[in-house]
Amino acid sequence: MTAPEHHPPLVREVFPDLLGELVDLLEREGEHELAVAARDLRLVARCRCGDGFCQGFRTEPHPDGQPFGPGHRCVPLSPADGMLALDVVDRRIVYVEVLDREPLRDARPGPD
Repeated sequence: MTAPEHHPPLVREVFPDLLGELVDLLEREGEHELAVAARDLRLVARCRCGDGFCQGFRTEPHPDGQPFGPGHRCVPLSPADGMLALDVVDRRIVYVEVLDREPLRDARPGPD
């Protein structure tokens, strides 16, 4: 018997309010394809920069300190609070930059 495959949690389950905001902002920017893709983002790893104002996270595996390479573009968004920007590679969101915002709260139920 093989061990079940581990999948990182969906962003919509961990940070549903943030995900809703991202989708709305992407739609406003005319980034319809990214808005649809955002609904299935996974929280692969949180940023480890140590800056208190940063709550960014990876949505795809990527080596620390390495550039994203060809096909990369940054999609800055205009939220009401703080800053949000997406790193996109070949039409896939690979990183969500979350800066200068209230702490994100994990919406998943805690242990009983």
